[in-house]
Amino acid sequence: MQEPSRLDASQIAHLVDRFYEKVRVDSLLGPVFNAAVHDWDDHKRTLTSFWCSVALRANSYRGNPMAVHRMQPSIRTEHFERWLSLWKATTREVLDEADAQLMLEHADRIGRSLRLGMGLPERLGETSFAIPVIGRS
Repeated sequence: MQEPSRLDASQIAHLVDRFYEKVRVDSLLGPVFNAAVHDWDDHKRTLTSFWCSVALRANSYRGNPMAVHRMQPSIRTEHFERWLSLWKATTREVLDEADAQLMLEHADRIGRSLRLGMGLPERLGETSFAIPVIGRS
């Protein structure tokens, strides 16, 4: 029997902080995020709230991730792949195995949904459904 998760808000805050420190200096993700995020402390608080709502059902996040991502026309499939790769590595660094797997499953599902909503292929080398996305240049 699997041990229940001990994941809490402070662990998620630590994960988000560590992860976005990596994102800021990443050669692929850094330019996209640094151009879009003007207050990193506020961004990390927002993302901590988002992940607490997702993983802990905290119901603390108020926002629209799809709209935010659609406003960034430079986001491509390779950004999602790199984001997920960094997320996977960071979750494994700061969380136990079960909690890291839980957070990775959430991220994978959310990323898939965002890519679909943005009309992007799920993986590099694949083609999208060619469904036009309103508001995307």
